[in-house]
Amino acid sequence: MEFAREKRFRTRSVAGTLALGERLAEMLRPPMLVVLRGEVGAGKTTLVKGIAAALGAANEEDVTSPTFTLVHEYVGPKVRVYHLDLYRLETEKELATLGIEEMVDQPDALVLVEWGERFESIVTRADGEIAMEHGDGDERGMVVRWRV
Repeated sequence: MEFAREKRFRTRSVAGTLALGERLAEMLRPPMLVVLRGEVGAGKTTLVKGIAAALGAANEEDVTSPTFTLVHEYVGPKVRVYHLDLYRLETEKELATLGIEEMVDQPDALVLVEWGERFESIVTRADGEIAMEHGDGDERGMVVRWRV
């Protein structure tokens, strides 16, 4: 993936990751597809909690990992947030059944995809990515990249 812009962030707590999600929500302009990269437990869902809350699409406590349901949808006054977890999918054919093209084609859609880097079709279509990594304790490092 080639992106025109990049910013680096570091958080030191869960609260800091939630707050960064709120800050990033200002940078994410629908329609947009963003890949969330990071190992299990890196804080991807916590970041989505902050983003969804900042956009008025859901309360933080209502946002959960879509590991088994694959897709969660949160509807706000101006933005529809789709949170996907593709960890359990193995083929592009399985991916196609989720209707990601239809999600992204909505003018108010913000599609946040965990484990999207596993699928070339997602990588090619992505408008941005947020790469997260563990630090000490609750510390997280993040690199946010997006196309202009």
